[in-house]
Formats: sequence, structure tokens, C-alpha cells
Amino acid sequence: MKTSGKQEKSGKLVICPTPLGNLGDMPPRALEALREADVVCCEDTRVTGKLLAALGVEGVRLERMDEAIIRMPLNRAGMTGGSLSAGDQITNGDALVSRALGGEVIVYCSDAGMPGVSDPGQLLVALARKMGVPVDVLPGPTAATTAYVASGFTCPRFYFGGFFPRKAGERTKVLESVRALDAVALFYESPKRLVACLEAIAAVFPKRMVAVCRELSKLHEEVAIDLAPALADYFASREANEGIKGEIVVVIDVANEDELAEASNCALDRATQAALDMLAAGELSKKEVIQRLQEEFGISRNAAYQLVHVTK
Repeated sequence: MKTSGKQEKSGKLVICPTPLGNLGDMPPRALEALREADVVCCEDTRVTGKLLAALGVEGVRLERMDEAIIRMPLNRAGMTGGSLSAGDQITNGDALVSRALGGEVIVYCSDAGMPGVSDPGQLLVALARKMGVPVDVLPGPTAATTAYVASGFTCPRFYFGGFFPRKAGERTKVLESVRALDAVALFYESPKRLVACLEAIAAVFPKRMVAVCRELSKLHEEVAIDLAPALADYFASREANEGIKGEIVVVIDVANEDELAEASNCALDRATQAALDMLAAGELSKKEVIQRLQEEFGISRNAAYQLVHVTK
């Protein structure tokens, strides 16, 4: 059994959250961890370097993540220069973890927010656990949970789907997979693909409320909430006229009464036709037809009984 308690080894991996945008949100323990690190491993040394300078943290060695971790393709938006790109692989994880085993305190931080949420930090923690390296996870700002609360959607459960798919077919497949969830669904999205994302949501969930949470905690924070089609039209106009910028979380509410009623009517219509077909075939008893209707269409026993005994 693997445990995560404190150990006597001085080396360790520290997962260090950073502000989403407002420096005032920097957790004190995270700031202390950055100051005491032997090395800070990050997605982009330029971004983290600016953060450390703004926080007054000096003399800390920075290493890019792709120089230090595990061999595995990344599903991330393309970037250039000193940052990860879509075609990069993160390599040499054993070497980095071995350094922690040898006594180094290695801090990992993403560009913003909580590391390990849809970024390479997940892989780093998994490898560290596998190799017995102590891991400290410091709590801090997270865009997904901040957006969930900011949406005002009241379902007490939520599903986080990571980055929304780029391809149309995959978008529809993902949305259909969350249709039956009794939970708010959240996805990260690029401003360049926001309109396509909202159009896909509107096509699958035309009656759902959706929130677009942009630039959370920053100067130009925006939380736009409306029915999916209206929100898609609004941001399509924004894109055409002024463009869309910033980090974005898309939040999809659970099915409302209109959607549930429509789904119930559709299921009842299909069940009615199925009842006619099964009764006409004469291969099943009425009791068996009732059971089949319940199983296949999710209707109540009373509704299935009415269809079987009333439908002609």
C-alpha cells in the first residue's frame, strides 16, 4: 500500500499553486515553497520567471517541464520559444525524481492556478508516487472550481472534463457522454475556439444554461450566463467585432425542466412505436413487453402498462 505521510528524507516534490491572475491570491505556503526550492520546474520559464520577480523571489533555478519529466505526448495548445508545444514530449522523468530521492526539493508550478489539473503535473506526481518520492500538494487557486461557484448553478455535483475537444465529432461525442450526468459540466477552452465550442453545446443542449467564465480574478474578469444558443450568438458577434482573449472556463448546467420534459416526450413517442411493433410481432407476452419498454426507454411501469393495454 502506498501512503502519502511525511518522511524523513529531505528531498521531495512540492506541487505549488500560483494565482490565476491576481498576485494577492498567492498562498503564503506556496510562496515559502518557491523561496526554499532547490529548483522550480515549470511549463514556461518566461511566465514563472515574471511571477517570481513580481513576488520578490530571487536566486531560484528554473527548469522547463519538458526537460525533466516523462515520455508522453502532451495534448496542449501550441506555444513557442521557452514553452511547451503540442508536439513536445516530456522526458527523463526518472532523472528528475532521482534528484528528489537524492535530496533536492523540487517545486512544480504551472503557468497559473493549481498544478496537476489538465497539465503535466499529473504525470510528475504519478511518477513520484511510483518511485517513493514524498509529495507535498499545497492547496490554492483553481480555475475550474472558481468558475463552478461563479456560475451560480446550484447542482451540488460537478464534472470536470479538462480541455474541450478541438474536432467537431469529438465535441459532439463528449457532450453526448455528459448528457445524462446529474452534474454541472466544466471544460477549459481557448479563446480562439470558444465560438465553435458554444455552437457545439447549443446544437446538443439548446435548452441548457451555460456560463463562460473568462479571465477569472483578473482586471477584465467576465462571467457571461445565458441559454447556450444566445451565448453562442453573443460571443460570435464579439469575435467578429473585437476578438476574444484570455483564459476561459465553460460551465454547462444540468438539464432544466424544459429539456427533461422534451426528453420524456421523445422517449414516450419512441416507446409507443416500440410497443406497437412488439405487440404486432406477437413474440412477447404483454408482461414481457412492459418490462422491455421500461428497460429500453426508461419510462415508468405505469406508463409502460398504459402503452401495452391502451395502444392499438
